[in-house]
Amino acid sequence: MAMRAAFFKNPVVAADIAMELLERFPNAPHYPQADGSVKLAAGWLIDQCQLKGVTIGGAAVHRQQALVLINANNATSKDVVALAQHVRQKVGEKFNVWLEPEVRFIGQSGEVNAVESIA
Repeated sequence: MAMRAAFFKNPVVAADIAMELLERFPNAPHYPQADGSVKLAAGWLIDQCQLKGVTIGGAAVHRQQALVLINANNATSKDVVALAQHVRQKVGEKFNVWLEPEVRFIGQSGEVNAVESIA
């Protein structure tokens, strides 16, 4: 059985950014935080960009779970990074919300900055 886990964090944005998004997309899932910020559902953002099933090399966005990137066909680390960059770019362009990885990136010399790797 394969493990399925979120690749991206649910982004937390300032209230004004959330209000702009909710004016355009009133049904967007959102969760007000105690400090006034708002948590958004990364899976919903990805789904609204119609990215389920998109593949780059051997890596793919899961067809049912938009937050999950999978090894669909012998994916390389470059495939996964390219797919994550693509997802981040599409969501950023549509919503002005920039996703960050939930997963850790490990290179030959140890852990690398995951956000910088897909920015």
